[in-house]
Amino acid sequence: MINKKYIIHRKSKRIYVGQVPIGGGSPITVQSMTNTCTTDIPITINQIKSLEVAGADIVRISVPNMDAVEAFKLIKKQVNIPLIADIHFDYRIALKVAEYGADCLRINPGNIGNEKRIRNVIDCAKYHNIPIRIGVNFGSLEKDIRKKYIKPTSKALVESAMRHVDYLDRFNFDQFKVSVKASNVSIAVEAYRLLAKQIDQPLHIGITEAGGIRNGTVKSAIGIGILLSEGIGDTIRVSLAAHPVEEIKIGYDILSALNIRSRGVNFIACPTCSRQEFDVIGTVNELEKRLNDISTPLDVSIIGCVVNGPGEAAISTIGLTGGYKKSSIYEDGLRGKEKIDNNDIINQLEIRIRNKALKFDQNICSKIDCVKK
Repeated sequence: MINKKYIIHRKSKRIYVGQVPIGGGSPITVQSMTNTCTTDIPITINQIKSLEVAGADIVRISVPNMDAVEAFKLIKKQVNIPLIADIHFDYRIALKVAEYGADCLRINPGNIGNEKRIRNVIDCAKYHNIPIRIGVNFGSLEKDIRKKYIKPTSKALVESAMRHVDYLDRFNFDQFKVSVKASNVSIAVEAYRLLAKQIDQPLHIGITEAGGIRNGTVKSAIGIGILLSEGIGDTIRVSLAAHPVEEIKIGYDILSALNIRSRGVNFIACPTCSRQEFDVIGTVNELEKRLNDISTPLDVSIIGCVVNGPGEAAISTIGLTGGYKKSSIYEDGLRGKEKIDNNDIINQLEIRIRNKALKFDQNICSKIDCVKK
């Protein structure tokens, strides 16, 4: 496992999306985007709240037209999480959502219009004291850059990004972050590496249009994981053709795998073999469903036999080592006196994990109360 102590994070300027800090040594944030019709206000609000429950720090919402602008105004009043307004083509939408309380404006300069319109958006962001995300994708690059490079390259993405960074610099606006996404992992990674050397603004990283949940997770884990391990990236989004809540879960899985930030139960489980004394796969799958609501970071090892079980249990919050008919249970590395009947492993583990999470949360609350006093 990569230890965050050995990751030298790229130094970047700190900006704020609502009350959430981005860059400047602040925790790497996880965000997603609603996939509902924005004008369907109740459904959009419900999805935003489900993303917040899943652990999202920020939510982006598409605002494609003026009807969506008016919906955004009502949605913003009914949610607590910071909202980024995603705007394409019509700069007037950016001006209006800023007035309605957007916490950040995401624009793709390649399709927002001429320099005058871009300046209008910048002036509006200044007035309302909100940041901008410059979002560059090869699919919507400026015509001259597409003509110059013909096919997707990292240099094309960076050239487009720097063109618009120069706009912001020229107008004395430094409250922005940048993304240079591609669906090709290698191109995206190289683009971020190049960009990271040229600016000190926060970088929003991800693999755009990564695909379905299986293929997209693999691409995102590789691309985002490489960049984070090199200290590049201040906020992430896993872009999947799946429910947005899955993006948040997988985002945290990536951060947890790099020992950067954890949320919920981290299951350590063997791939199983003929040595297993109980159904490991079924146990893990069922517990993942049952414990989906737990946000407390816990390491739980579920190993089917005594070959690797004791070793993994010794470094887990809760560990289970398979045995004949009954299995050994560990807590904080210590083996308990009693064993669990293999026919009741799921229920017994759920009880213990929930109790551990509750105790952990209570300890945190007690420490916070002591600090306040």
